[in-house]
Amino acid sequence: MGNKGGRKVFEKIKKLFGAQDMTVGSPVKSIAKFAFPLLIGNFAQQLYSAVDSVVVGKYCTVEQNGYNGVDALSAVGVSSPIINLLLVLFIAIATGAGILVAQYFGAKEKEKLSVCVGTSVTLVVIAAVIIMAVGIPVSRPLLQLINTPEKYLDLAAAYLQITFLGILGVAFYNIISGILRGLGDSFYPLLYLLVSAALNIVLDIWFVAGLGLGVQGVAWATIIAQTVSAVLCLIRLTHMKDIVEVKKETLVPKPDTAGLILKLGLPSGLTQAIFSLALVFVQSLTNQMGDFVPAINVAIMRVDGFAVLPAFTFGLAISTYIGQNIGAKKMERLKSGERAALMLALGTSMVIVLALLLFGKQLIEIFINQESTDPDVYRKVVDLGGRGLQILAAGYIAMGITQIYGGILRAAGDTVSTMVISLITTVVVRVPLAYLLAHFNASQEWPKGHPDALFFSLLVSWLLGALLVYLRYRQGKWKNINLVDEKAEAESV
Repeated sequence: MGNKGGRKVFEKIKKLFGAQDMTVGSPVKSIAKFAFPLLIGNFAQQLYSAVDSVVVGKYCTVEQNGYNGVDALSAVGVSSPIINLLLVLFIAIATGAGILVAQYFGAKEKEKLSVCVGTSVTLVVIAAVIIMAVGIPVSRPLLQLINTPEKYLDLAAAYLQITFLGILGVAFYNIISGILRGLGDSFYPLLYLLVSAALNIVLDIWFVAGLGLGVQGVAWATIIAQTVSAVLCLIRLTHMKDIVEVKKETLVPKPDTAGLILKLGLPSGLTQAIFSLALVFVQSLTNQMGDFVPAINVAIMRVDGFAVLPAFTFGLAISTYIGQNIGAKKMERLKSGERAALMLALGTSMVIVLALLLFGKQLIEIFINQESTDPDVYRKVVDLGGRGLQILAAGYIAMGITQIYGGILRAAGDTVSTMVISLITTVVVRVPLAYLLAHFNASQEWPKGHPDALFFSLLVSWLLGALLVYLRYRQGKWKNINLVDEKAEAESV
């Protein structure tokens, strides 16, 4: 009886959050219903990096590992921009595939949908092999190039190399979960991600606190957990035969489909590459400010990962909504969907802003072990980190605007404009402004500049990005794009 009751509850939840046709029904309900499990899933995914950082910050000690938690946290932090830089191929494939999947699903084109999914999976395997071959040998030279302090250079290099060794599992989870979401299924990616996040937490604590593996331990924990979630997502995809079929024939890349995926995705991939390269330059500046400043930055970025969740989540939801409705030629539903997503994104972002203003320092304290850290260093990390979060707080409202209107543009296939805007805000504004502010607020205590420069420059770039994306949306050119029709016309010639 208990098993039957549990199965009924599971089926109800599955039905509630399963694959959705967002071309019918209330836009508010459709977006909220789709976004809720996605928000939980994104929260769980942020636990990967957050738990990694908390565990190394709290449990790495000089007695057990030969280095303290601040150095371990810094080693993980300086690695992130390089990891992101080498993941651009995945970003390109995932973006292009996501756009096509949503539109083919909305147009009920099962055969083309199957070919798109199969081609995307094969492209990911090829990209993973390339990134693994390039990433492992260049990890240490890249870290040296961005002025990584010698005291944790070896730690950061080991973390990077292990991450690239297991990159296929990470890539497969992200691409296949993205495909499932494009099909309107946000429940199973959520379920598998929760399983994976729980496994990651257990492995983190076991490898670091139990076995004393330190920074290398959190890297192994992450790739093992993400590989498990990737396998589960792949199994789910192969069982959705009524919607899409993944078989040998569809796994053979079709040149025209692969070309369209890359055409749509490369602007986002190039954007991410330039964005990540810009962050590498910012990381180089961060590394020069002081040995413990990278630890401040990584703690803030881990909190930031949770703070941007509402904006990114509703951005993904509106992207799927817009893609399906354009594919179904229901243009009259677009405006109401935009208003619903914007209301949800801004409402939740305002709550987050208030929390950061009130509890910024307390959030930073989560990542540092006070007992094993020099008191002066501990106080500086907490004070400067809390101040950084307060500086960034207003930017999360701007981020909500950026993600909603950017999601609409990308769903319609207008990926070039979002790329250009990202280039302007990051390369033209954020990086030069960070160096400029650091130069002008340099002092005897901070000869390479005060850390505030990092966060004020980021805030300005966020505000400008929101304005530019909104202006592009208001031009209305995205409404004239329909990739499904364009593809059909190309094939009929």
